Amino acid sequence: MSNQKSSFSFGSDFPASIVVFFVALPLCLGIAHGSEAPLMSGLIAGIIGGTVVGIISGSRFGVSGPAAGLMTIVAGAIATLDQTLQPFGGILYSSISGPTETASKLVNPEAAFSAFLAVVVIAGVFQILLGVFKLGFIAYYFPNSVINGMLAGIGVTIFLKQIPHAIGDDRVDEGDEGFSLAHVWQDFIDTFDAMNYGAVIIAAISLGILILFQQKFITKNQILKFVPGSMVAVILAIILNYAFKGNADLELGQNHLVNLGSMEGPSDFFADMRFPDFSAAFKSIHVWITGALIALIASLETLLCVEATDRMDPAKNVTPANRELIAQGTGNMISGLIGGLPITQVIVRSSANINAGAKSKWSAILHGVLLFLCVLFIPFVLKLIPLSALAAVLLIVGYKLAHPKKFKAMYKEGWSQFIPFVVTVVLVWKLGLLNGVLIGLGLAFLFILYNNFAHSFYFKSDEHQEGEPYVLHLSEHMTFLNKASLIKVFKEIPDGSEVIIDMTNTVDVDSDIWDTIDNFETNAFERNIKCIIKCNLPREKNESLAALMASKKQRMMDSKISLSNLMGKKADKDENK
Repeated sequence: MSNQKSSFSFGSDFPASIVVFFVALPLCLGIAHGSEAPLMSGLIAGIIGGTVVGIISGSRFGVSGPAAGLMTIVAGAIATLDQTLQPFGGILYSSISGPTETASKLVNPEAAFSAFLAVVVIAGVFQILLGVFKLGFIAYYFPNSVINGMLAGIGVTIFLKQIPHAIGDDRVDEGDEGFSLAHVWQDFIDTFDAMNYGAVIIAAISLGILILFQQKFITKNQILKFVPGSMVAVILAIILNYAFKGNADLELGQNHLVNLGSMEGPSDFFADMRFPDFSAAFKSIHVWITGALIALIASLETLLCVEATDRMDPAKNVTPANRELIAQGTGNMISGLIGGLPITQVIVRSSANINAGAKSKWSAILHGVLLFLCVLFIPFVLKLIPLSALAAVLLIVGYKLAHPKKFKAMYKEGWSQFIPFVVTVVLVWKLGLLNGVLIGLGLAFLFILYNNFAHSFYFKSDEHQEGEPYVLHLSEHMTFLNKASLIKVFKEIPDGSEVIIDMTNTVDVDSDIWDTIDNFETNAFERNIKCIIKCNLPREKNESLAALMASKKQRMMDSKISLSNLMGKKADKDENK
């Protein structure tokens, strides 16, 4: 179905926007905190995701903002840029950090973040190009095993890295994407040495509230289902922060609270706005590599969310994928230009929008307006939020991304799905997002090669009856990936046999396959093998197999050309809606 427009409904869209606002606010702050970026950058991304992306997008219920799926790559990118932009390619960086400091300690966080903002702008440009050239379909060629493994690996990383913040150890840097297993135990001991009991209590109560609000008796309640558990947890955390003041064992320090700098009102918001350093693009190739990577991951996450949101849409509207990429790219360009984090469409906010009864995309736009008003006029309230409460929110996010049910579901899919999934999870956690995904893709491709080797055609030698011909049923598409298995089967056929190669359903054949079958047909005479090739077209005497299949393919293409043109016109029409 094509996308259907829906007009603004004040009675439905405005209440829904309030619900989405309360869901988005703690997530914007939490994701910025987990990304080791200025907390204001998460709020800016939420504002742009709601307003700019909401206006351009063709999605009726999709809500965009900073995404947990990009947290590790953002933190790693900022740390990497801080190192690579130092004089002498990082030598100064190493000498300043010293042996007693962690490798992820930033030398010049302001310069590193400004360089990262250039990365966000570049990512936006890449996304716009993907949409303009109608390349939104690329995301659908990523194996589900790797996509799910990437998200689960990010979830594991988020969960483990938020544990120190949940117990009040806010010395920890998020910059290192991977984990060193050799130091896990020592880091565990150091974390508990820096524990703050007040932060532990707040995190525990916040987790309890978040878990409570996911129970069926609340999610099915006609009133409570519209109350965001994350906002309840944050409000209670602020109250507890006040209650703990004056208690030496429980009081939280300023380093345990949200830090918005000198932000007090509208004038401070515009005065403190950060801008990208585009000169970094000429100093480090990492700026371009990271920009392309963020564009790819953000586009992939957005398109997956779009698909899930469309499924939840009661009217089953279909969001134009390429228009969505252009909207996300525009949002990322603007977000990067004024100091915001990367943006994607987010399933948590989108599902909350649908469940809150939204009728049009105005609910997403209004939630962005509410975020903007909150930042302008009540930043002093945001500064009262304990970081341990935000850590609790992210612990739930990480757990959901790496939920045990996902491991169980992937196991049921078989080893060809489960092994790449688990390997991707472990390597994203251990080596970082890019390395984990690339190795996971390589492993998934090996399984694809094996499956092509084993299932490119139907042939069972053990089912052969003596005196009957051997029959090979070739699939619709025969590529070079099938060459090895076909040669293996030809070698197994006994001399003096009769072979029927059934190509009646074959549409497309690579030249490698043509050559393999032609060679077998030529050598069959020497092996006393009678070779019969069956297809839908009559074969002239001495006509090569390549010429025969080329003729067949051309006829099929001619018969489909009118249908292809019709479908192309329909797709263009849908994209322009």
